[in-house]
Amino acid sequence: MGKLVRLELYNFKSYKGHHVLQIGDSYFTSVIGPNGSGKSNSMDAISFVLGIKSSHLRSAHLRDLVYRGRVLRTSTINGDGSATDAVTGTAPGNEGSDDEATQRGTQERHDPKSAWVTAVYEDDAGDEQFWKRTITNQGVSEYRINSRVVTAQQYNEALEAENILIKARNFLVFQGDVEAIASQSPRDLTRLIEQISGSLEHKAEYERLKEAQDEALDNQNYNLHRRRGINSELKQYEEQKREAENYAKKADERDQAIVTHILWKLYHFQRTIEESGADIQKYQEELKEHRRSIEKYEHSLDEAKKEQAKATKEVTKVEKTIKSKEKEVEAKENGLVPVAEKIDISRKSVARCEKRVAEISKERESHAASVKQSTKDLKVVERAQAQWDNERKRLAQQEGRQLSDADIQQYNRLRADVDKRTAADQAKVDNLSRQQKADEETVNSLKSKVDAAEWQSQKLETELGEIDERKTAVNAQIKEISREISSKKKAYNEQTSERLRLAQIRTEKDEQLQEVLTKLLEAEDGRKQNEKDVRLRNTVSDMKRIFPGVKGRVGELCKPIEKRYGVAVSTILGRNFDAVIVENEKTAIDCIQYLRDQRRGQATFIPLDTIQWTSSTSNLKGTRGTRMAIDTINYDSSLERAVAYVCGNAVICDDLAIAKHVCWEKRNDVKAVTLDGSIIHKGGNMTGGYSGRQDTRRWEDAEVENLRKLKDKLVAELSALPEPRRGATEEETLLGELTGLEQKLVYAKEEAKALERNQISKQKEHEHAEEQLEGARPRYLEKQRELEHSKRHLDELQNAVSEIQDEVFADFCQRLGYDNIRVYEAQQGSFQQEAAQKKLEFSTHKSRLQSRIKYEEQQLDETKSRIKRLEDQIKQDQALIEELEAEQKNIQDELDTLGAEIDQLTEQLEKQKAKQTQKAEKVNEQRREVQKRSKNVDGTLRAIAGLESERQLSAAGRYAFLRRCKLEDINIPLTEESASLDQLPIDEVVQTDPDAMEVDEDQDASVLQPSNIQDYGIEIDFEDLDEDLKDEGDDGKTEDELQSRIKSLNAELDQMAPNMRAMERVSVAKGRLATTDKEYEDARKRAVKAKEAFNKVKEKRFELFNKAFSHISEQIGPIYKDLTKDPVNLPMGGQAYLDMEDSDEPYLDGIKYHAMPPLKRFRDMEHLSGGEKTMAALALLFAVHSYQPSPFFVLDEVDAALDNANVAKIANYIRDHAGPGMQFIVISLKTGLFQNSEALVGIYRDQGANSSKALTLDVSLPLALFI
Repeated sequence: MGKLVRLELYNFKSYKGHHVLQIGDSYFTSVIGPNGSGKSNSMDAISFVLGIKSSHLRSAHLRDLVYRGRVLRTSTINGDGSATDAVTGTAPGNEGSDDEATQRGTQERHDPKSAWVTAVYEDDAGDEQFWKRTITNQGVSEYRINSRVVTAQQYNEALEAENILIKARNFLVFQGDVEAIASQSPRDLTRLIEQISGSLEHKAEYERLKEAQDEALDNQNYNLHRRRGINSELKQYEEQKREAENYAKKADERDQAIVTHILWKLYHFQRTIEESGADIQKYQEELKEHRRSIEKYEHSLDEAKKEQAKATKEVTKVEKTIKSKEKEVEAKENGLVPVAEKIDISRKSVARCEKRVAEISKERESHAASVKQSTKDLKVVERAQAQWDNERKRLAQQEGRQLSDADIQQYNRLRADVDKRTAADQAKVDNLSRQQKADEETVNSLKSKVDAAEWQSQKLETELGEIDERKTAVNAQIKEISREISSKKKAYNEQTSERLRLAQIRTEKDEQLQEVLTKLLEAEDGRKQNEKDVRLRNTVSDMKRIFPGVKGRVGELCKPIEKRYGVAVSTILGRNFDAVIVENEKTAIDCIQYLRDQRRGQATFIPLDTIQWTSSTSNLKGTRGTRMAIDTINYDSSLERAVAYVCGNAVICDDLAIAKHVCWEKRNDVKAVTLDGSIIHKGGNMTGGYSGRQDTRRWEDAEVENLRKLKDKLVAELSALPEPRRGATEEETLLGELTGLEQKLVYAKEEAKALERNQISKQKEHEHAEEQLEGARPRYLEKQRELEHSKRHLDELQNAVSEIQDEVFADFCQRLGYDNIRVYEAQQGSFQQEAAQKKLEFSTHKSRLQSRIKYEEQQLDETKSRIKRLEDQIKQDQALIEELEAEQKNIQDELDTLGAEIDQLTEQLEKQKAKQTQKAEKVNEQRREVQKRSKNVDGTLRAIAGLESERQLSAAGRYAFLRRCKLEDINIPLTEESASLDQLPIDEVVQTDPDAMEVDEDQDASVLQPSNIQDYGIEIDFEDLDEDLKDEGDDGKTEDELQSRIKSLNAELDQMAPNMRAMERVSVAKGRLATTDKEYEDARKRAVKAKEAFNKVKEKRFELFNKAFSHISEQIGPIYKDLTKDPVNLPMGGQAYLDMEDSDEPYLDGIKYHAMPPLKRFRDMEHLSGGEKTMAALALLFAVHSYQPSPFFVLDEVDAALDNANVAKIANYIRDHAGPGMQFIVISLKTGLFQNSEALVGIYRDQGANSSKALTLDVSLPLALFI
């Protein structure tokens, strides 16, 4: 084996930059150094380069392995990772103290981006191999072998080629692992040996193949069990098949006996028909002779009958004519009702329209008066304005003043001076004055619009209120009419449908009653419901909806084939009565979980795929009054396994004696249940007596009780139904009233629509008026504010001008005696201002009157239009009234005419009835004459009637037997020319000739022939009937013999009680057996194949594990003895051994490690001291390492818990065993250990460089120092 020569580190953990740990040719190297220097980091470096995961390197992530020491801000990073100060050119830490470095500047982190470790390994040939692993601060690894990049898998394979097992890690002992190894559980020790031996690699395949083998074996056993069960079923079904064949043979004999009996009856019926027909022919010849003697009297009787028939025909004709006329009268009278109603409605409409015309005319007159008054007021204002203009002109001429020319010149000169000085202000004053006048006119105009809009809005609101009132009244009228129409329609519908409804109800009730009575006779099913049963049924219903595989409860899926088996079947089902049948086991598990989650109680589930049951092999053949329980139940074939399971091998016996015979005398291993519910169990114990539960009611009582209640209810309802009756006149009256109300409703709706339209129009007008008001009022207010503002501004300017005027015109005004020039000018201009103000007032008043006139004229036009529409409506209604009155008059005239015709027809009917009575009396007289002379004829006719009755009875009997043959599918022999029995009608009576035997009406004796018996073309072939039976008469003895034979065969058939489905079941069972055989053979082959594959892997795994265990077990004793012995005091040393818990498959259980230190008794490992545990653990590690030894062995402070004596023992052991093929690298602080080393690697901490550094000393070469 090779050895580890040296270790190179670059920026790894506490090692900054590039460092070399030189091991050289030493086979026992100790790594020493103070705490915190980085000794254990060298252990991590070895583990890291060998591919160990970061979780074993005391780091959470691989990126944490990159060096992260502090570096000065003024330093730079060299290519090898070292730092050099940029100012002094020295490495940080070498230039002075940390205080000086702090004074030169603040510190800053500049961490390296990657780290790597290289292990130089020398193989047996002396060649060096370079194993390198690089890690970046992003956690990315790179592997190299001899500078060649490889994958992690290739890297691991190269190490395994040198016997370095990374997964086992048997060559690395980390700090603190020793005690854990000593205290590990037996299973952990088993896993360690599995890793060392390589058997762990086969664990996954071993478990997979074991699971496959178990599954194959289960499948094989399942199919084997199925095959056995099907074989048992097949034997039982074959026995039942033989019984069914015997039953079929006996049934054929019974059928033949029935055919013989039917042929015997049909033969004698046919013979009776033929003989009676011949006798009738003989009597008819005698009848012809008697009737020739009374032919004259019969002719007179026929003539009287014809006259009577003619009179009766005339009476009937007149009665039909009278009824027809009466119907016409009734129709005409019914037609008068809607006409009168329409006339009334039209008249009311005319009155209502005339009333509205009067109301609207008042509105029109009001609007016309308003227009007239407003026009008159407008003319008054215009005359007042003209009069004021004349007066103003006259006053102006009277009050005018004259100035001298000098005064005027001085005034003009001063005015010019004032105008010059106030030109700018005066221009503004003039402009503002003009603007103010325009604004005043605008304000007055807007105020007029606002007033007009407010007045119009108020008026429209009043009209809308009136329309709302009228609309409310009309709507109330519509609702009232609609209610009346609904009431009338309801009454009319009830009246017209009453007769049909009663007849239909009576028919339906009769049918329902017949159906209930039939069910009461045939009721075999049902079940008494109680609260618990209802909850269970609801639960099963919910599960059927959620889980498709749920079939239902046993009690719902199977029923007794006959009512008498109800008690016995209920007893046999017992607790399984409410069991739920499901498709498979998975559905059952899902249902159980559903019940548990929903807290809905408990239930028993029967899965069809896994339920196990044993077929009954009891021999019940020939035992009267017994049959298997499963054969007394009706069920679906898909549920056979479940039904067979719940029934088991139970049999049903007619009474307790038969049950005792079956169980005790014939010693059948069955559970016998009698029809009354008594039980004889397999063990011989008996159960019987009265059961309070009365389980038969589970099928019977509830339904029967419900049917009885329903029958009573139907009978009561039929009794309560009134007799059907018809009220045609009342119906027609209701129809007329309904027609009038509908017409009235149409008029009311039209009026409502007109009011609605008028309201919408008024609302639009009101909205328009409001919009105008809302638009005019803000403008009015705004203009008013602007006018006030303009006035204030004008006053300011005028004051400024007035001051200048007062200054310039002071002397002028004083000389003329005016206070100021404005007084003078006011006298001259006041007239103009007053005139302007007065004109504005006149204009405003005229504008307001004109707006009012315009609005009133619009309202006047609208009222005229409304009046015109109403007048048109009145004309239409009056025209309709005239038409309806004309129609009413025509109908009344027609009624008068029809009344007169009915009176004439009534008189004619009386006459015809009197004539009919005379003719009837004449017919009776002639009939009495004929009867006197027809006594002989009556005797002959009675004889013929007796024979004909006998023929009819025989024909009816023949038809009854043929009908029975058709219904019961009885094959009787027919001739070749015969029609099939399919031609025979089922629901018809015996057909005879409708014209035959009319002897009391027909005078022709030649037509008195025997009635033709309808044989439907069916001709019976009596060749197979014995001659003895043909010769024997239709007496009771022969009938009893034939019936006794049939009953005897039926009794034998009842005693046999075969399973008629046995033949079908045999074929099905054979098919299932073939399928199961194939499935079993396939399962067996798969099981063999799976077992072979599993045993192969099992042997391989056992071989690897046992080989390693044997070696380790042999080595651990001597190794422990070498570690614990003392040549002086303890020459024998201690004892250690391994104990295997499972010798067949040891890897499935634990391996116990026992160690007994020298001079001490045996104790468990947890009771040893720390040093003793360490020695035991090291012995185990050395023994494990000896199985597949790696080239080197690395120990990290394994001597921490040892005293000096044990340390010396460890040192001696390592030194004795160190050599080629066994290189030890020990990290230790104990002098007693490292002083025996061949080489020392010292680790120290360089605080200046903030890094760990290494020194190597080869103690075999004195004073040799390697850095």
